[in-house]
Amino acid sequence: MQKSIDIMRAAVIDLGTNTFHLIIGDLADKDLQIVYKTTIPVLLGQGRINENIIIPEAFERGISMLKEFRSIIDAHDVDIVRAIATSAVRNAVNGPEFVAAAHAVGIDIQVITGDEEAAFIFNGVRALGIIQQTSLIMDIGGGSTEFIICNEDGLIWKKSYDIGAARLMQAYFHSDPISDAARNTITDLLDKTLGDLKAACARYKPEMLIGSAGAFESFAVLLNNGDDIGDVASMTLDIKSYEKLAERLLASTHEERTKMKGLISLRVDMIVIAVILTSYILDNIGLSALSLSMYDLKMGVLHSIKDQITSKAG
Repeated sequence: MQKSIDIMRAAVIDLGTNTFHLIIGDLADKDLQIVYKTTIPVLLGQGRINENIIIPEAFERGISMLKEFRSIIDAHDVDIVRAIATSAVRNAVNGPEFVAAAHAVGIDIQVITGDEEAAFIFNGVRALGIIQQTSLIMDIGGGSTEFIICNEDGLIWKKSYDIGAARLMQAYFHSDPISDAARNTITDLLDKTLGDLKAACARYKPEMLIGSAGAFESFAVLLNNGDDIGDVASMTLDIKSYEKLAERLLASTHEERTKMKGLISLRVDMIVIAVILTSYILDNIGLSALSLSMYDLKMGVLHSIKDQITSKAG
């Protein structure tokens, strides 16, 4: 007998360049209840991301973690499993080998395009109900960064760029603290890369920047004196306070950042790149507000599963 939607359970694995996420949700009729979630720093893009290679150590870490995820999924009586791979796998020359190795341990990976990634991110943020004006969603990943212009009526424009934090860090972040020369080089790269984003923003005039989880969660924690922000799904961040934090992070050494309360080890260095990216957007696009969304790609995939089942049930 097939389960009805009110007790159907789905698992989503988000295989990011830096972290692997597993989230399991009950697809209730009116709401979506999260019954399990975990985030593990696998660092799939370690070492040679700009050469489009998953190095052996990262490859093994990734497959080992997928084995663990398979066991967790089996223990939770899951009906539907979606495993989504993004920049690190889709750009890697040995990405197909990684997908095959994952299949061998019971995880079938769907490698999505940057365009599909941006659409899922929008789907996640939209599920929060915080898009009440024309907004620019920004999701800083390890391998790529996605931008979505949207309003309360839906998605207007989207694009994924290969300017993720791990990719830029490996290419340019070679001093402690980061040098002015490196910052200027990254800024020049953004000038050359983001022309169509600037043109789209000039046309559609987003008012708010919505940062999707990841580094923006770290910004929120640091702005909260390093204290955990709890289970909030979204929160407003003061731009002036962010700008002061950005100055402090850019001037800091690695050791100083390791001592910052609330800054997780994964982001101790990558947060510097995230600051350069975020500040570039705030400086170059006329945005009057900044907000954090804890709903991102994985929640977008989970909600898309729910929508598909609801549609079929209807």
